[in-house]
Amino acid sequence: MKYLSVAQVSKKWGINERRVRALLAENRIEGAIYEKHKYMIPSDASKPLDRRIKGQRCFEDSPLKSVNIDFKNYRKLYPSIDGFFGRYGGSYLPKELQKAMQEIYAGYLTIAKSAKFIAELREIRKNYQGRPTPVYHCQNLSNHFGKVQIYLKREDLNHGGAHKLNNAMGQALLAKYLGKKKLIAETGAGSHGSAVAMSAAYFGLECDIYMGAVDMEKQAPNVDRMRVLGARVIPVYEGTQTLKEAVDAAFNAYAKEYKTAFYCLGSAVGPHPYPLIVRDFQEIIGREAKQQFLDMTGELPDIVCACVGGGSNAIGMFEAFLEEPVNIVGVEPMGKGKEIGNNAASVTFGKETILHGFNTLVLTNEDGTPANAYSIASGLDYPGVGPEHAFLHEIGRVKYETVTDDEAAEAFFLLSRLEGIIPAIESAHALAYAIKCAKRMKSGSILVNLSGRGDKDLDFMISKYPHYLKR
Repeated sequence: MKYLSVAQVSKKWGINERRVRALLAENRIEGAIYEKHKYMIPSDASKPLDRRIKGQRCFEDSPLKSVNIDFKNYRKLYPSIDGFFGRYGGSYLPKELQKAMQEIYAGYLTIAKSAKFIAELREIRKNYQGRPTPVYHCQNLSNHFGKVQIYLKREDLNHGGAHKLNNAMGQALLAKYLGKKKLIAETGAGSHGSAVAMSAAYFGLECDIYMGAVDMEKQAPNVDRMRVLGARVIPVYEGTQTLKEAVDAAFNAYAKEYKTAFYCLGSAVGPHPYPLIVRDFQEIIGREAKQQFLDMTGELPDIVCACVGGGSNAIGMFEAFLEEPVNIVGVEPMGKGKEIGNNAASVTFGKETILHGFNTLVLTNEDGTPANAYSIASGLDYPGVGPEHAFLHEIGRVKYETVTDDEAAEAFFLLSRLEGIIPAIESAHALAYAIKCAKRMKSGSILVNLSGRGDKDLDFMISKYPHYLKR
């Protein structure tokens, strides 16, 4: 009998050595022996199949056992033709704007589904955006906490430094086919605004970006980037001067210019068909990540998680895993605490109401009006959540957990120090949840969507948490 080393088997099976050793520790490689402090594996040993692919649940409380929905056909069923995920979603707009939404929807169903459109978008993703982005194994971070393996879907390596360009280029391409001359958008952290500015430059369109004055101060590097790219950045001084007010201002501007302009909505929110459009343009994240993770490890992850504000990066990540027996977790910002006004955890504390033209879970005041949302992450401080997230929460397929400002900050600096990767503070919320899991789990794997890079957050985080620099 010929035997191979762990390194040789790793190369033969196309998985990393850490995964081979884990399979050996679980006694899942037949005929393997341990002699003289090393493993010897039969050359004809078969690569074990993923136990979850064969039908076993990764955890006993796996939500698939209690959710009575055909997830293999989920995308065909949801949303409904009028834009509802269960009772969430829809379109509640003035008559004139409703006509604009119908034009966008009709264009999307015809133009964006055509072979020509799809071919052009694929070329853009490959040669302009630099897709596919990789899945990265955080070996140092994993070793820091024990046996749980943490992996990152590196959307921070997408052109522009975030997942936002996946959606912005798709919508801008649709705007071009519809004959529009200008892109109008809102932004919180500035990542979506930067992506829209890039898209406008690429297609030769005018560009107006509405941004809360508070967010403009916190995210100054992205404001400068948008301006360098040729966009007109318009400060919003109403209310809390953050994302909600930026959306209000952008919608008001679009209502005046909808005949010649296209509204590029940045998250999986808003009136139908935007939650559908954003999901479809962002689901490339999960499709890539699922295949990449299988190629790397031979298995599916135990947990897939992503941060959730409005929810575009999360819905893009989750879609490919809905039909799999994998735990899916959306991580909301708990901010400073549970009191209304101190967080932006819309799924956790929200109530069903209509916001910005759609029905969803919204943080509300005692009188039922939308409350002020807060998060250290400008991209997460929205008082509502995408209707699909509200639906997935209601049916129990996705769990929604929370992370505080301080927990996200700790994860921000820890990943930077241990892996040399500076995450966006939004993405650090999902990473913080993975770290909490790694501390309490004995084994397993967690796949985190690292939705953006943290260049934009450096000045703010250093000024707010200077003590981390002394460690």
